[in-house]
Amino acid sequence: MTLLDSTALHGSLQDPVLGSLSFLNEVMGRYPDAISFAPGAPHPVFFADFDPDEYVQCFLDHLVRDRGLDRTAARRRLYEYGPSAGIITDLVGQALRDDHGIEVDPASVVITVGAQEAMFLVLRALFAHPGDVLAVADPCFVGILGAARLLEVPVVGVPEGTDGIDVDRLEQECRAARRAGGRVRALYVSPDHANPGGSRMSLRCRHRLLELADREDFLVVEDNAYGFTSPAHALLPPLKALDRSARVVSIGTFAKICFPGARVGYVLADQWVTDGSTGRRERFAAKLTAIKSMVTVNTSPLCQAVIGGMLLRHGGSLAELGRRRAGVYQRNLGHLLDALDRHVGTVEGSGISWNHPDGGFFVRVHLPVPADVDLLEVSAGQYGVLWTPMAQFYLGHDGDHQLRLSCSYLDPAQIEVGVQRLATFFRKEISA
Repeated sequence: MTLLDSTALHGSLQDPVLGSLSFLNEVMGRYPDAISFAPGAPHPVFFADFDPDEYVQCFLDHLVRDRGLDRTAARRRLYEYGPSAGIITDLVGQALRDDHGIEVDPASVVITVGAQEAMFLVLRALFAHPGDVLAVADPCFVGILGAARLLEVPVVGVPEGTDGIDVDRLEQECRAARRAGGRVRALYVSPDHANPGGSRMSLRCRHRLLELADREDFLVVEDNAYGFTSPAHALLPPLKALDRSARVVSIGTFAKICFPGARVGYVLADQWVTDGSTGRRERFAAKLTAIKSMVTVNTSPLCQAVIGGMLLRHGGSLAELGRRRAGVYQRNLGHLLDALDRHVGTVEGSGISWNHPDGGFFVRVHLPVPADVDLLEVSAGQYGVLWTPMAQFYLGHDGDHQLRLSCSYLDPAQIEVGVQRLATFFRKEISA
């Protein structure tokens, strides 16, 4: 048998971030009867009567009616490799235009294998020099942290407050990078109900961030996976809709508003890339497409057809596609916050607190003790309730006393029982 020495493999494989998802799946597998607030997955009710064939047929009709293909050529379009940039770039571009007023050339859109591939492509293209630094909101989605570590991209954290990213601190990091002979090349941020922190960037903060990006010459990589869950009366424009100087690269996913098994996302990259020797220029999206052709070749045309059909059935609108889902998630979040107030709020002298987001999937709970793996084992094994330790989402140790609760995958009755179990766990193990 051939044995490989772990020290001879890439160093990122030793990073705990890469094992964070498999760890949670393993714990859930060992405690199948526990109520789990761990997965940030869409609610299964939306898949109960889901028929992908219906949406594929809708997309085929679109290819024949609107793109002039005959029926045989339309079907063949779904069974062959297809263009690396994707076959629904026009539909995605139109949706962004109609929903958010973003002027989109379909040539600036790349359809990716989920948002995760989009992050990987953007980082691979942007980070070319040893002094380039990626700034991220802290806490941060593990997907971007994992991609950065695989690509050996240095990362610096910028704290978030109730108003969103700390723009003043980000400016300090830009100056510090320059003093060290480098630069902040890009900032990754999720402005609406971020995973895992649940924070939301105010309109004032959005404008300040874009002004700083212009002054300090960095790009903003916007991940807007949860914006659709905002209350209708409190909707804010995505950063890309406010972008007047092509500073924002926008990443999106259909995992939450359609279904995650499709593994379809997109990246809108309308920046121009110029060749200094020839003067030739092309969209940044074209560069991402070239990388993608060497990574995944293309995103499954059949999966794109399902997503395209779902868009078409909802008037070509991302907002309409996510409307029913948003209602369920807003209901669940409200129930989780109410249950925490009723059950955990009565745990006297516990030192336990939590934030109160108005959208998204997640609530962040602060404990007076470390919310580590050992505590999670006690919670799951003795009290039948699972959650996610927040430490994996932080670059430092600020999350060691925090846990994340996700409400997306559960029904109100499960949330109620789960919070009751959580309160019992807190009362006996935390405040004892």
